[in-house]
Amino acid sequence: MGCTGPKSVIEVRNGFTFLDLIVIQIESLNKKYGCYVPLLLMNSFNTHDDTQKIVEKYSNSNIEIHTFNQSQYPRSISGKDGWYPPGHGDVFPSLNNSGKLDILLAQGKEYVFIANSDNLGAIVDIKILNHLINNQNEYCMEVTPKTLADVKGGTLISYEGRVQLLEIAQVPDEHVNEFKSIEKFKIFNTNNLWVNLKAIKRLVEAEALKMEIIPNPKEVDGVKVLQLETAAGAAIRSDLYTLVDGFVIRNPSRANPANPSIELGPEFKKVANFLAQFKSIPSIVELDSLKVSGDVWFGSGITLKGKVTITAKSGAKLEIPDGAVLENKDVNGPEDLQAMLAVASFSQGHVAGFSQGHVAGAAQCSLG
Repeated sequence: MGCTGPKSVIEVRNGFTFLDLIVIQIESLNKKYGCYVPLLLMNSFNTHDDTQKIVEKYSNSNIEIHTFNQSQYPRSISGKDGWYPPGHGDVFPSLNNSGKLDILLAQGKEYVFIANSDNLGAIVDIKILNHLINNQNEYCMEVTPKTLADVKGGTLISYEGRVQLLEIAQVPDEHVNEFKSIEKFKIFNTNNLWVNLKAIKRLVEAEALKMEIIPNPKEVDGVKVLQLETAAGAAIRSDLYTLVDGFVIRNPSRANPANPSIELGPEFKKVANFLAQFKSIPSIVELDSLKVSGDVWFGSGITLKGKVTITAKSGAKLEIPDGAVLENKDVNGPEDLQAMLAVASFSQGHVAGFSQGHVAGAAQCSLG
């Protein structure tokens, strides 16, 4: 994402960061149920120091916050960049090695809910917890029907007689399109996990957690490296959702029950670029799909409806003006925007001219 610090402190809405909203959610949970649910943050060696400073701002909150580090593995190059964190699959041994697992067990905790810090759809669902307790389940993965917005995410497969998680990094290039098919692979792993703490302790100490190794090619300062990672099991900031006690609630004004499909080009991949190229986040309550390619910049107060495609020509910068309304439009350059704005200007002027002329004529008739 191009972050210089933890991605959990990226501002999401109204000045609140991902971490702010997580803390508000847990505060609301504790208040509602009269409980004392703690928050644990797993860092890497890259984000540990920053996170320690950040959590100080929550010292007056009513929740207990723990931080711990995941492991670090060597790449085949020298220097600081020769080390990397091995992925969220490391959460289980790291919980144990850090001593945090023993602390939770000593407090009488039974289950841990694990989620990515930048997933605001990840909330504690009491119905799921009740189901696990009543059925004595030790592990639960939250999955959802796969959509076009989830084609790169992990899915579940049946392999060698058992259910396994399949990530895109494990798929050969010639089968990637097949993996992305929402017809063949209909389940999407949200990476929200519920796990029994005693089960983690038992399996980690017995070295029985045999998770698949995922080769993840990276490029560090122009040098191609290969990271070996494991897996334990993102929505545009907009008016599509509202916030209530830190929880993300669907905007009741949206008629379509499905989320819009949003595909932004590589120009928006890093957070700094994303923030720079949106003066404000467009209204997408009535949007079905959006595809943006090239060097596109968005003004403020823009509204997107229906199916919208915006493409900037190679080497050219395309600016969507403040207040623009794009509904079922294909914009391939400034000329398309100029034509659209000219039509809008003509329509407004024609209506205004007709109204003024009609009123003036009526007044003359009455006086005469």
